[in-house]
Amino acid sequence: MFRRVAIIGGGAAGASLLSELAGRRTDGPQHLDWFVGRGAPGRGVAYATASPRHLLDVRAASMSMFAHRPNGFLDYARRSDPAIAGTAFLPRRLYGDYLEEEVARALAQAGTHGHDIHLVPATVDAAVPERDGVTVLHGDTESRVEAAVLALGALPPQPLPGVSVAARDSGRYVVDPWPFLAAPFDGPPPRRVALVGSGLTAMDVLLELSARWPEAEFTAVSPHGRPPESHLAKLGLPPDDGDELVAAMRDAPGARAWLRLVREACRQHRDWRAVIDSLRPYTPSLWMELPGEERARFLRHLRGYWERARHRMPPQAHEAVAALERDGRLRYLRGRLRAADTAADGSLRLDIGQPAALAAELAIQATGLDTDAARSPHPLVRQLLTNGHVQADPLGLGLQAEPDGRLRHHGEAWPTLFAIGSLLRGTLWESTAMPEIRQHARLLADRLLGR
Repeated sequence: MFRRVAIIGGGAAGASLLSELAGRRTDGPQHLDWFVGRGAPGRGVAYATASPRHLLDVRAASMSMFAHRPNGFLDYARRSDPAIAGTAFLPRRLYGDYLEEEVARALAQAGTHGHDIHLVPATVDAAVPERDGVTVLHGDTESRVEAAVLALGALPPQPLPGVSVAARDSGRYVVDPWPFLAAPFDGPPPRRVALVGSGLTAMDVLLELSARWPEAEFTAVSPHGRPPESHLAKLGLPPDDGDELVAAMRDAPGARAWLRLVREACRQHRDWRAVIDSLRPYTPSLWMELPGEERARFLRHLRGYWERARHRMPPQAHEAVAALERDGRLRYLRGRLRAADTAADGSLRLDIGQPAALAAELAIQATGLDTDAARSPHPLVRQLLTNGHVQADPLGLGLQAEPDGRLRHHGEAWPTLFAIGSLLRGTLWESTAMPEIRQHARLLADRLLGR
């Protein structure tokens, strides 16, 4: 049992693990240092938005922080509105409120169980793992723990290759949409806005800015040139337990074969969404069985299609986006951003592989979750990689790790350094949504407590 543990990261993954540990009775007290940064503990980037237009893309009944309290979030939401259905897609800000309440509950439980918990409003600058513990440094403070868990969430987004320094310095090319949306806009509203990406993040940006700037027109650019698919208003049950399809995929571990098998299964059933959802419990094990070259092929050719089908929009958000397209305020273009630079009139010119450059007064990079640890400027990730304490996933999907979260270095796994959440995408693929995070938090808490 690790009695002194550091949890590094103040978002939902860190909150889930802290709550699992704090709520358990142990033979002796636990000492937990939770480095939450400067935001509200538990919210992170995902649930810090204040906009009512930003909705969860998972139904309320599936968003509990705990597997043993499956209706936790739904019960919380129904306190203010008893009519809320379990199939509803609720605002992310409400979920952030729920996380904060659960954190407060966990801290109170920790006191009754004799645990010692410190919420540290700082970021960790460096960590030095060893076989018998980890040294954690922040500012001028150094502490020694028996184990540390990286719960960093999404890494800071980086400008895409080809974006000039002039474009970034002009303020017209926005690399990180979330601080931009949270801050007041200085200047007259732009009339032509380019969205680099057309996934869920891009749609969040679109819905917010189209309401703020009713005269603006938007162009969303992505390799497939289409928005995410929509959830059904009513819950569709999987056609079966998925065993037959999964067995066939295991017999043919390759991107092309998987595409063929999934297409066949979708043609045999009334709604393709149910087929995709039936794969969710098996996705981590399927991904781990996929050879490295097939993973790379999947990312090159199928990732965009999978993301559109797997990460769907709530019906009301999908309809709002469709209305913008019908009104002529939104169009989609197929292409990849090759270059972005300023023009003589101060606007932006975006080379997206089309015959003519795309002109815009403002461009917002909204390509979603950044997990490319090798390129990340995140101070702690850079320190760990530079010092050889961890290894980046070769496909840009976080850090190399074991399925139980132990981070790898030089061909072996640390017994004292773990990760949870997005840094495990290269190992588990499905590692960023709350249903997976809460399960991993429970299993990781078991391991940390020696159970």
